[in-house]
Amino acid sequence: MKSYPEALDLMLAAWNASDPAEIRSLLEKALDPKVRFVDPTIDVSGIDGFEQNVHEVRSKLPGAVYSRTSGVDSQHNFHRYHWAIHQHGKLLISGFDVTQTNEQGKVICVIGFFGDIPDS
Repeated sequence: MKSYPEALDLMLAAWNASDPAEIRSLLEKALDPKVRFVDPTIDVSGIDGFEQNVHEVRSKLPGAVYSRTSGVDSQHNFHRYHWAIHQHGKLLISGFDVTQTNEQGKVICVIGFFGDIPDS
């Protein structure tokens, strides 16, 4: 049994979908309209901005597979988990996200970090 909102799985599925209509549908199911997505390379708000980022990243990394590489640790509508991006079986980048959902279970904020946490 999952202890986290389905929206996290739908959001991940959007990164792996290839059909633009499917990507949009998955994001609309997963995200609050005012979602904010932040990582070291981008800071966007809204489903349109999130979707544009998915398409841009996918165009730069054709054939890449996005996966969650840990369980999901949840508390008070905050969720953390590790992820990785592989292309042709090779690890390109890994990191972790802290994601916030609203009371309806939709994602309102994703804060992504690349790589491991530095020792100091």
